[in-house]
Amino acid sequence: MSFTVVIPARAASTRLPGKPLLDIGGLPMVVRTARQAAQSSASRVLIATDHDDIIQAAARHGIEALLTRADHPTGTDRLAEVAQRLGLDDDAIVVNVQGDEPLIDPALIDAVAALLRDRPDAAIATCAAPIGDAETLFTPSAVKVVCDQRGRALYFSRAPIPWARDALADGRQRLAPGLPAWHHIGLYAYRAAFLRRFPALPTGQLEQVESLEQLRALEHGHTIVVHRAASLPARGVDTAEDLARVRALFPGESAP
Repeated sequence: MSFTVVIPARAASTRLPGKPLLDIGGLPMVVRTARQAAQSSASRVLIATDHDDIIQAAARHGIEALLTRADHPTGTDRLAEVAQRLGLDDDAIVVNVQGDEPLIDPALIDAVAALLRDRPDAAIATCAAPIGDAETLFTPSAVKVVCDQRGRALYFSRAPIPWARDALADGRQRLAPGLPAWHHIGLYAYRAAFLRRFPALPTGQLEQVESLEQLRALEHGHTIVVHRAASLPARGVDTAEDLARVRALFPGESAP
């Protein structure tokens, strides 16, 4: 299976300034993410960034990197520029791995790429894991997805979907037995042809309301298929607490 992993990495971060270059066990975070992604079946792994410091850090560690425009509103727009500049064929598969995922499971990358390869009806593949507790179901930061019987995404939401009407009739927040509730995982595979079209798609009303970029594709009629993982993968790095947790797994000297 041939596919390209692109790791979009913006230098700016409100929660963790300079996040892509933060040290994790002697390596910048984005470099460690790239090395983890390279353990997948990808034929090529590269970092797409808007900052020369990240380009230089990648070069020091033998990672391919591409300097992209600084005005991209989303990571998908940045991937679109990469697909165009690399001259990828329309059917080429590009997997978007976030730069703050140093623990990303290479097998999950392979699974999402393989699902898109095997589903010519789809423009995008992503993944989800079962929700096992009420807190996750009702937390807006945990994005939920519902699918049809062929594994195609019907909707993504920050709200608790599907809504168990009878089980929740008393107003208590609980996880109804047997509820097919799925936690969306932000890993995507795209066909290059779709990536090239994406920047021209008008922002959708649902995308704006939910603040979920993937809804733009659904609103414009593009199919997203969902790989259903057995369990949630390791979390990425969004906060200082996340950083401390991941650093504890990689004891080592500071990165040069």
